[in-house]
Amino acid sequence: MKGLIIIPTYNEMENIESIVETVLALDERFRVLVVDDNSPDGTAALVKALPAFGERVDIIERPGKMGLGSAYIRGFQWALERPEIECVFEMDADFSHNPEDLLRLMAVVENGYDLALGSRYLEGVTVVNWPLRRLVLSFGANIYTRIVTGMKIRDATGGFKCFRREVLEYIPLELIQSDGYSFQIEMNYQAWKRGFRIKEIPIVFTDRRVGVSKMSKKIIFEAVWMVWRMRFNRLRDGRWKGGRG
Repeated sequence: MKGLIIIPTYNEMENIESIVETVLALDERFRVLVVDDNSPDGTAALVKALPAFGERVDIIERPGKMGLGSAYIRGFQWALERPEIECVFEMDADFSHNPEDLLRLMAVVENGYDLALGSRYLEGVTVVNWPLRRLVLSFGANIYTRIVTGMKIRDATGGFKCFRREVLEYIPLELIQSDGYSFQIEMNYQAWKRGFRIKEIPIVFTDRRVGVSKMSKKIIFEAVWMVWRMRFNRLRDGRWKGGRG
């Protein structure tokens, strides 16, 4: 399978060159798409200076800081315009996700699953260097999400995953409006309710090496309310339309 790794960026100049080169060295089937939100530190210029740019590395430059969710949606749309791309990954730029785990995620999809999730909570808690407050918040958010939505996913808020192309073709991407935690939850929920096969694999999540976290209170509050919106919409509609299953 040919895979596209989407990496959203905002001020990731310290990480982007290393993460892209590491990903490309893993497998010749991998291609990287950077979605940059007009980083003032020159992230986009550095991407365009990479030796593989235009061949295995591409970039979408957006006019300003528009959010994680919309960055991924734009990347998904770009992928779907290219029929040779068979699976699409989400991945952070800051090495909090181990690039070598991309191969494990791809293997899950190659073995028949539609969505592979890198899980921080499948085998206990496998998070390194997070402050206790943030760990409790993340772990609690996933319990809350399971209770409200009914999904049996241990780590619904994680941002390290691999979609089979078909999943993104079925989900109405133009209707996805959430961001941050809630974007990850909503994409998983859309796939789950449409009957796609989902498998979690354990990963070790290590807090960013350099740079600044993009987490905010707005992102947290959006996730709290979004899961109820999904549940209410499901009850109102009675059933899901437009999906497989």
